[in-house]
This record gives sequence, C-alpha cells and structure tokens, in this order.
Amino acid sequence: MPKSNTERVREARTKLRAAGLRPVQIWIPDTRAPGFAAEARRQSELIGRSPESCDVQRWIEDNSILADDDE
Repeated sequence: MPKSNTERVREARTKLRAAGLRPVQIWIPDTRAPGFAAEARRQSELIGRSPESCDVQRWIEDNSILADDDE
C-alpha cells in the first residue's frame, strides 16, 4: 500500500530535523493583494520626502545584495 501524503511529509521532516534543520513559518505581504501597490507607493513617497531619505537610500544600497554585485 502506498504511503499517504501525511506519512511522506512526516518522514521528510524527520530527515530534515535529523540533518539539524528546523521548520520556520514566516508571513510576508501578499504583493497580489488589492491595494498593495498603492500602499507601497505611499510609503515610498513618504520616505522620499523625509529629511533622512538620502541616509536611508544609502543604507539600503549598502545592505542590499543584487544579482549583478561583484561580491
């Protein structure tokens, strides 16, 4: 009899735990949600108008890993 999906998942998780890993669940904003783009734009405009915008942008650039970075 083939294993159920539950059994296969349990075995896979057991192997991962044995390898020293643990499961972590995170919640992130749904970029497909209605209003997401408008809210992102609103927040971007707020930071763009703030006195600290140059410092914030510099920090983002210094701490971002981009595909074309040489590092």
